[in-house]
Amino acid sequence: MTLPAPTTPEELICSNRYGTFFGVSQAVFDAVWNRLTDPAGETVVYVSMEIGADPDVFHPLLDFLKHKGISENPDARIDALIKKYLHGPRKIPNYSGGLGVLAGDTLKSFADTRIPALAVSLLYREGYFSQIVDSKVGQIDQATHWAPEETPTLFQLRDPKSPDRPLTIEVPFLQSGEERPTLIRAQVWMKLEISDRLDYFVPEFLLDYSLPDAPAWVIESSHQLYNARSMIIKANQRRMLGSGIMALLETLGFSSRTIHLNEQHGVTVTLHLILQELQEMLGEHDQNRLTDADILKAAERVAQRIVYTIHTPVKAGHDRFARDLYSAISHRPFQQILNLLAHDEEAGHEYNFTAMAMRINRAINSVSRLHRDVTRKQFPAFSKKIKAITNGVHHLTWISDHRAACFDRRPSLRDWRHDPGCFAAIAAEDLAPLATDLQEAWTRDNSRLVAFVNAMLRSHREQMTETWIDPPNYLSGLEESQWLQPGVFTLGFARRFSTYKRADLIFDDIGRLADILLQKNQPVNFLFAGKAHPSDEPGKSVLKLILDNQEELFRRSKGLGKLIFIPGYDMLVAKFMVAGVHAWLNNPKRPLEASGTSGMKAALNGVPNISVMDGWWVEGYHDGLTGWKFGYEGPVDEADLSEDPDALLYTEDSNAFYELLPTILDLFYEQPEQYLQRAMRNLALNIPIFNTHRMVAEYVEQYGLRLDPETSADIARFRQLYRSEQSVP
Repeated sequence: MTLPAPTTPEELICSNRYGTFFGVSQAVFDAVWNRLTDPAGETVVYVSMEIGADPDVFHPLLDFLKHKGISENPDARIDALIKKYLHGPRKIPNYSGGLGVLAGDTLKSFADTRIPALAVSLLYREGYFSQIVDSKVGQIDQATHWAPEETPTLFQLRDPKSPDRPLTIEVPFLQSGEERPTLIRAQVWMKLEISDRLDYFVPEFLLDYSLPDAPAWVIESSHQLYNARSMIIKANQRRMLGSGIMALLETLGFSSRTIHLNEQHGVTVTLHLILQELQEMLGEHDQNRLTDADILKAAERVAQRIVYTIHTPVKAGHDRFARDLYSAISHRPFQQILNLLAHDEEAGHEYNFTAMAMRINRAINSVSRLHRDVTRKQFPAFSKKIKAITNGVHHLTWISDHRAACFDRRPSLRDWRHDPGCFAAIAAEDLAPLATDLQEAWTRDNSRLVAFVNAMLRSHREQMTETWIDPPNYLSGLEESQWLQPGVFTLGFARRFSTYKRADLIFDDIGRLADILLQKNQPVNFLFAGKAHPSDEPGKSVLKLILDNQEELFRRSKGLGKLIFIPGYDMLVAKFMVAGVHAWLNNPKRPLEASGTSGMKAALNGVPNISVMDGWWVEGYHDGLTGWKFGYEGPVDEADLSEDPDALLYTEDSNAFYELLPTILDLFYEQPEQYLQRAMRNLALNIPIFNTHRMVAEYVEQYGLRLDPETSADIARFRQLYRSEQSVP
């Protein structure tokens, strides 16, 4: 049932025994919390190692305050909250890239569609890492410093018995040689993921283990996301997520019967659930005398609670830990469970947590149709169980304000914010004015992006005289007249710098690329952004190659080719880029890109993709109506999944790009109305499919939740937008 949205700041105050919060009405807060604590358990726990939901890209509460002209309040408590939302920091750096941003988009769509869900992750006091880029050195990694206490939308839960103190939960860790668990304390932060209409929210709980009296192994594992300084830190970080889930649910009284693992990082929750099942099955028993049959029976019961989404075919994304390492940090019953359920078919001396997640679940999902086929090839024992639920993105986060305004003006799109499916039925009388408005919005977004980049170049040039950092862009050292100009064809590329993503592919033959630009005197801006994991030296080398190619491309193309690298890639930079470029580039080695949501974000703004036929683009290409394809397109059964340099197909796929590029440039510069039609077809064909409302509807079907009639009707309508599991034509 939909509850009325608030109309005054006083109505945004809500509270319970764990504290006072700001963002939804008391009626909404109570309705959500009561549903989550209902013993029936008709709710879902969404578990993710990272969640990206920065308040500077989607901010319904901030929009409400600004729309109402609210900047202060006579009530000191409300006034402080208003000022925090208006002026507080807008970053929550608890994500590294696409996996975390997808998690955040999922939670936003849960809220918009009123799904009874909560999320669990970790709070990292040093975030992921901050990126500095020096033209001579390349990427430099620095710790991120942020203050959750000062961040809008984050609230530290309070102890009901002592409200002046933070709530502390005790998380059990079953260590080697110990009969009883070691209890590690964690504090709990809650982020309210609020719906666009302020009439619902999804609580996102972040476990904060960075307490002054924590053991050293906890402190070193809790500070930074994906800390890979050692395998023991990596293993402990996964344990901290998985072990904390049930402790949190039991403390807060939540009763969810479904746990959705967004990747396998939290799969150790199943170890605790299996022990609980064994306790119920056997009563008081000697845990050191468990039979394999009892463990497998308990695991079968636990599997009925687990939905698992796998996100990558790349081996580095599948957690493996040496058995010797894990035996040192887990007690005998856990080791017995792991021996049965986490054994690695390829490496008998390791535990494979992806294989474990594959074995303990009631449903396995890939994130695109092609990824489904690849995953079945990688895990043939589970092939019949592996289904596709193609990713989406949260359309209200990623569609630019200028595009949103032009959609708001069209009568047949009046409900687009709530129902992205309406783009499939744009009225004929709206097409011409929509195309005109879209072109104008695109021009404005491109101008904003160009201004952002030029301001960055200026800042880097000034920085050169103030610090030891050498600017990461060749253009910073040139006259400003040589910098970017609006209206020049701008190609965007932004994602994690991993070798299989081949960020430097199109610069494989600089001379040939420059000749294409010179032939018809057609300029191109190449905008690149992204981070390499701190321990990924090959990825850092690829990033350095981008920097090294800048001057050569500029000189050989006589200034027509301008290659820019934007450091510090985050969600706000991504939002500028996906709306401001004229085409989005994606060139991984097929079929190693499971999905590729950055291209979806561009498509939702009408921006055509230029992509290898991998991940989501196999479904979003629509026979060339929405963009272009290039490169290897062979069958999955014959595909080489190797990431070895000699197997990355640079020559073949770069040649295919060079053959395609002149056609695209001619269309953009000489037939702009036809180029605009590709953008219009992206709105009609890809917005209805590649949104998280539709994706969430497909997941809800797997959760098997009993929903109220209004929510059920919405979910049924979104589910009809697209069926991921249908075979590719």
